[in-house]
Amino acid sequence: MLPLCFPKFDLGLLAWVALIPLHLALDHCTRRRAFWIGCLTGLIGFTGIMAWVVTAMTTYGKVPLPISYAILLLLTAYLGVYVGLYCVSVVWLREFIPRYGIFFAPCFWVSLELLRTYFLSGLPWCLLGYSQYRELDLIQIADHTGVYGVSFLIVLVNLALAELMVWLMPFFRGFRPAKLPWELVTTTAMLMVLAWLYSTSVLTGERLTFPKTSITVGVVQPNIDQAVKWDLAYRDETMQRFDRLTGQLGTSTDLVVWPEAATPFILEREKDYQLQLIAWAERAKAPILLGSPALRFYPDRRPYLLNSAYLLGTDGIVLGRYDKQHLVPFGEYIPLKTSLLFFLDKLVEGIGDFEAGPGPTILSFTPKARSSGHPGMPRPVKFGVAICYEVIFPDLVRQFAANGAEFLVAITNDGWFGPSSAPAQHFAMVVFRSVENHLAFARAANTGISGFVDPFGRIMHASPLFKEQALQATIPVWQPHTFYSHYGDVFAYGCVIICALLCLFGSFRTKEPVPGTTAITPA
Repeated sequence: MLPLCFPKFDLGLLAWVALIPLHLALDHCTRRRAFWIGCLTGLIGFTGIMAWVVTAMTTYGKVPLPISYAILLLLTAYLGVYVGLYCVSVVWLREFIPRYGIFFAPCFWVSLELLRTYFLSGLPWCLLGYSQYRELDLIQIADHTGVYGVSFLIVLVNLALAELMVWLMPFFRGFRPAKLPWELVTTTAMLMVLAWLYSTSVLTGERLTFPKTSITVGVVQPNIDQAVKWDLAYRDETMQRFDRLTGQLGTSTDLVVWPEAATPFILEREKDYQLQLIAWAERAKAPILLGSPALRFYPDRRPYLLNSAYLLGTDGIVLGRYDKQHLVPFGEYIPLKTSLLFFLDKLVEGIGDFEAGPGPTILSFTPKARSSGHPGMPRPVKFGVAICYEVIFPDLVRQFAANGAEFLVAITNDGWFGPSSAPAQHFAMVVFRSVENHLAFARAANTGISGFVDPFGRIMHASPLFKEQALQATIPVWQPHTFYSHYGDVFAYGCVIICALLCLFGSFRTKEPVPGTTAITPA
């Protein structure tokens, strides 16, 4: 049931019951058996969620189909280990603190999601909470807890329902039932009501707190075929498509956004194309944010690349540049290539290996003066840019908000995923970044999905896949500084601390003597 909870199926409500069979299977189960049940559950669930990996590797990485499936299963088996560890924790908690230990199981789930976010470069793709990206009247708690708080609630509800079913089973078998787990059910109901009340209050009070200052942003979706993107013969055609779509936005936009690696060349090395871009920015009367590789050199003159976003002003001056800081393993670089993995090459075609950028860089520009919407003289507006894969890392995006961003931009090239569920899954995660920081998001993707999300997670526009399109929207700019944007993953690390204390207490607790044996007391 797990793959059905995420795009493209989008049956998000199913997540609230999808883990019930797993918890029922753990009843009266040994730890070893629980681990393997969890691993199998994770393997099956993540294989359904991430089947798009095969598309990326076979179509664009030219990896043979059997090897692609083997790599997919290896990846999902690794992700399944996290579910296996969670299942062990459930069984252990039932043994350690009978009846009440199960209350802490969601803390272990959240701790494992946090570990998955950072361990081995991190792969927090489709955390359980992301399944609720359409449930705006529940997920506003993410402005305090991040997406992890929503995952916590989902696991808690599944646990409570499973415990209720275990309690009811003896009725149908003619046995006397155990004591009703009313404490767990009551706690779950109270937390769900509180989450709903808080989310409702945030959305109700939105009109009072919503910023009055806004800007108009245009995003360009050129739909360049990945197979010809870096082909020199198609370079002029690619740029003409950008020219045509940018022209469709007119001159009312304050900022034009192109996708990741929009230019099929290194911008700083192509003077003729630079002049073209300056002319287009001048015609649009707005700066253009565009993705392009940046070439740099080590002290020994060896070259390396940065995956960069340039903010090009209407006067031809580069107003700022952000360099992608979290690269895609095996896509933009090979981890441990100089030692263990020297025999591997990248799974996707490109123009070379990349290096990570220095950190979150805030870009700024001055929007156009208007008679309404911008009282007084226009002031510089600050924003942050997340490039592709970076948007799935909550704390990375949070750092832009903490550094003063007033809205956020995501540029990506999801052409690698083909017509799979990955582009929709990728776009869904943008909703949580908006809710966590209460900042609007503008997203430009090469083949889709491009669009806009408001500060409270509403999807304002979303383009179809594989269609040339230019979208325009007016988005608010402000600096709300939510609890999450200010303090980060306090909730998730709180869960980690609780789990650590439980494990520490469990390891030092004196074992009770087995009935029928005599405890030996030292003289």
